[in-house]
Amino acid sequence: MKPNKVGRRVGILAVFVFISGFLGLAILPTPYLIERPGPAYNVLGKVDGEPVIKITNAKNYESTSSIDILTVSVVGNPENTPSWIEIAFAWMDSSQKVVPIEVLYPKNLSTEDVRAESTAMMEISQQDAIAAALEYLDYEVPRSIYISEVSEGAAASGKLIASDFVLQVNGQDLADIEQLREIVGDWNEIDPLTVTVEREGSIVVEQISPIKDDEGNYRLGLLVGYRYDFPVDVKLQLGDVGGPSGGTMFALGVIDLLTPGELTGGVHIAGTGTISQEGKVGPIGGIVQKLYGAQRSGAKVFFAPESNCSEVVGKEPAGLKVVKIATLQDALDALKVISTGDSMENLPSCSK
Repeated sequence: MKPNKVGRRVGILAVFVFISGFLGLAILPTPYLIERPGPAYNVLGKVDGEPVIKITNAKNYESTSSIDILTVSVVGNPENTPSWIEIAFAWMDSSQKVVPIEVLYPKNLSTEDVRAESTAMMEISQQDAIAAALEYLDYEVPRSIYISEVSEGAAASGKLIASDFVLQVNGQDLADIEQLREIVGDWNEIDPLTVTVEREGSIVVEQISPIKDDEGNYRLGLLVGYRYDFPVDVKLQLGDVGGPSGGTMFALGVIDLLTPGELTGGVHIAGTGTISQEGKVGPIGGIVQKLYGAQRSGAKVFFAPESNCSEVVGKEPAGLKVVKIATLQDALDALKVISTGDSMENLPSCSK
């Protein structure tokens, strides 16, 4: 066989191998998903023609502030993962993050379960945000602990149901969800817990033995939140957005609408963080992707939970001032400086 023919065949074979490998990378399933910046939503704006925040039985003050909630878009799901080529590009992009599937979709939960949990967490977060805002404005906000979901096959399955109000455990009146978690976590493994709930106006008492989760912690298998008796009628809506991370921005939006003037002084603000009724700001996931989402939305200042600071340092996008906050009051104090046009150099940051 002549050398030029051998070389031609080797070349054709190399091209075939390359194309086959490329196609394999394009279609073979991967064990990863991709997180990237999602849309930003102004809590003082509208979605689908409806205000994100609507207050109907208290005086509203008009505001043109921009206070953005940030989201994270997930590329793929357990049934349809990104290609290896998409994964490679995401690894090279500082605004994206490649994560194992089980981080976002635990093996014991279906895709539908994860979505339902995310929706429930958003609803709980919105209620907590309203409570935090109203308490800051000196309203009295009574609350009760209610069950929003009971996991299938969990310790409480078949005994407690969604919409039950949890009153007592082992005869102890419950002041907050943290107390409930502590009692369950300290279970003695001998006597079942006596759980007292209110169900449609009747008292129901159940004996339940917690089950250990994969991390060795005792669980009843409940998703619980607070049900508040609000003195002001506040409705929050944000389409299909899920998760609890918008709480702090929702609270700022409610305060802005219920007080004269504008909190931001015309400066475009974005941020993230869970919120408790007491105004404590908690950590969230996808902080880096939300930083880039804020930059792309045109925000100039980003409120970041203090507990996320280790993920923020060195990742701040150009042109975005990151201010760390641990409480709702921290955010409001920072806004006083920002709204007056004073220098923001001395505002607390994740690097100091």
